[in-house]
Order: sequence, then structure tokens, then C-alpha cells
Amino acid sequence: MNPARPVRLLVCGSADRGDDGAALSAVAGLLFGLPPHLLTVLEVRRCEQLELEDLLDLPEGAACVITDTVIGLPVGHIVTIPLPELPELDAAAAPILRSSHVLPIGQLIAIAQVTREAPLAGSLVGIGGRSFGFGRALGRPVRAALPAFRSAIEAALIDAAAIVEGRTV
Repeated sequence: MNPARPVRLLVCGSADRGDDGAALSAVAGLLFGLPPHLLTVLEVRRCEQLELEDLLDLPEGAACVITDTVIGLPVGHIVTIPLPELPELDAAAAPILRSSHVLPIGQLIAIAQVTREAPLAGSLVGIGGRSFGFGRALGRPVRAALPAFRSAIEAALIDAAAIVEGRTV
């Protein structure tokens, strides 16, 4: 088996803001079932909102998987997008996937890549949300999509950790 590269999992959201807590719920049900080789290289970081620092202090050679509830997708729909493609999506005026926080994700990725002078390896795994009010529970469509969201996150983690023939993919 090839060695795995380090992976940072950024779990964005707030459990007390309705659908915004989807990533927290998905990851809580995922970690205990991950392959042991992945657990040894995985760093999990909870962040209420994606911050530039979470991307800038990523160790050299490591990949990053960002999980979040996003606006701009149908509610409960799941998407996995490679991080280097996110700035291009914003620039192409495609639906801009954004967290319910601060800057659009693609803009944060672009700033991090310019600052680091290198593309970021990894992906965004997002789920469309609708309700972000304080004190609300996950909505029914998001709750129903949690198993698929977990599977998409696991697949992204496995892909991010993969090294093929001595190089990262």
C-alpha cells in the first residue's frame, strides 16, 4: 500500500444555526468508520466559518477537504469540487457557492493560493442548505441527505490522501 499524504478536514458550520450544522453532523457519524491508514494522517479542524488562516497554515504537501453547508445549490444537493477549480467557478459567474459566512469559498481559495504561491490540493464537499436561523434544527431535506453527504466526504478524504507512484493526486 502506498503511503498516504496528510489531510486536513475543515468542518465548517454551527450546530445551532439550522442547516449550517450539516457538516458537523455528517463528520460526527463518519470518523469512527474511516480506514485506519486515513485516520493516521487526518487532522480534523472545526471552524464555524472558513478562515484564510485555515488554508495558509496547511503543511506543505498536505491536502485539504472543506465540508460546509452552502448557498447556491438546491437544498440537500451535494457537490464535490476540487479546490483549484473554485476560483474559476467564481470568475466564470457560475453559481457562486458560498458558505453562510463572510467571503465566497472560491475567493478564499484564490487568496490562499496566491499567498502560498501554489494551488491547494483537495476539495470542497458542500451540501445545499436553506435554513440558517439561530436555534433551528437541520431541515428535513438536509437531514435526509446526511448519509450521502457522509459518503461524499469519505470519498474526498480518501482521494485527498492518495499518493500514486510517489506523487500526490
